Amino acid sequence: MARTRTSAPTSPTTVTPPVELTILMPCLNEAETLGACIYEARRFLARSGVRGEVIVADNGSTDGSQEIALRKGAIVVPVAEKGYGAALIGGMRAARGRYIVMGDSDQSYDFANLDRFVEKLREGFDLVMGNRFRGGIAPGAMPALHKYLGNPVLSGIGRRFFGCDIRDFHCGLRGFRKDSMMQLDLRTTGMEFASEMVVKATLGRLRVVEVPTTLAKDGRSRPPHLRSWRDGWRHLRFLLMYAPRWLFLYPGLLLVALGLLATGLVLPGPLHIGSVVFDVHTLLVATAAMLVGSEIVIFFLLAKQYAINAGLLPEGDNFRRYRRRFTLERALLAGAGMALLGVAGVVAGVWLWAANAFGALDYSHIMRLLIPSVTLLALGIQVIMASFFSGVLDLPLNRRAVSRTTGLELE
Repeated sequence: MARTRTSAPTSPTTVTPPVELTILMPCLNEAETLGACIYEARRFLARSGVRGEVIVADNGSTDGSQEIALRKGAIVVPVAEKGYGAALIGGMRAARGRYIVMGDSDQSYDFANLDRFVEKLREGFDLVMGNRFRGGIAPGAMPALHKYLGNPVLSGIGRRFFGCDIRDFHCGLRGFRKDSMMQLDLRTTGMEFASEMVVKATLGRLRVVEVPTTLAKDGRSRPPHLRSWRDGWRHLRFLLMYAPRWLFLYPGLLLVALGLLATGLVLPGPLHIGSVVFDVHTLLVATAAMLVGSEIVIFFLLAKQYAINAGLLPEGDNFRRYRRRFTLERALLAGAGMALLGVAGVVAGVWLWAANAFGALDYSHIMRLLIPSVTLLALGIQVIMASFFSGVLDLPLNRRAVSRTTGLELE
């Protein structure tokens, strides 16, 4: 990655003190406001005495933003891959500072007053989040949709899913230790990068804290890059995909529990509640709920296993115990047992039919045998196939060996 600097070369005997702080600004056509942001950032460094640098991670600006950044004394880091997250990741890699404070270059954040962020970083916190709701939001600085719906709802979901105490998930002004953040292997390239940073820091048990910060109305004459519904969905999608318990496990267990309850009530015979009768039709719906719920739970187990193997999620003690107890062989035995019980029920149904000369049977009686039997058969086959797929997920991938075998070059 190319870097453009304006500093003069130093002599071989000069010992350059390490950079403590990098102030990082993503940029895509911010000529109207970028210069003022850099000025404020450099003013903070001069006032505080913090040894630092200002980096502009340019994402392909065509309005002369790069030249403005160089004139104002910033380092320009070109980032070819498009997206808010991609620009920040590129800037983080190029940063020399032990700490990084990132913020949008649209004059909405106060780069001249970063003292709280630096103080908390020096205290040992890995991630210092700004909280605009505690610090103050200027009139017109945040759309009502974001202020009263999007940000509170998504932040609330994030707190519930991941157990963190962050009240402003999407504040763009935040500081962090570079080494701690690079270890998290941040990958998202869009606006959901803001959520990924908080989620992975929480899952990685890093020290996270919030400090009040302000939000001003941005100084641009054009609309912002943010698209409310599109980017809101991308944040929600990320939160769901990194919380397989909430996406798969809990809904699946709820369906299984409701199906079991309804099955237990109507399997012995019709259930009468006033003038309403719950019979085999209810039994069919209940067992379908059990099947769908069990499939969703299996999705949870496979998704969690894949995420752990890919290094996306930590394993956790509960899942580690599950993996030790439910080996491939034990899961296959359980699936085979359920399938055999189901086959036995179907065979019994055929035997009853044959005993009746293959004529008409009592509908309510025979369906109370066949519906649970077919459900057990289908569930047993699900478990068997999922067990083998789980084994496939655990196979080590020797990329060179696959390349030699298939003739395909894996990158």
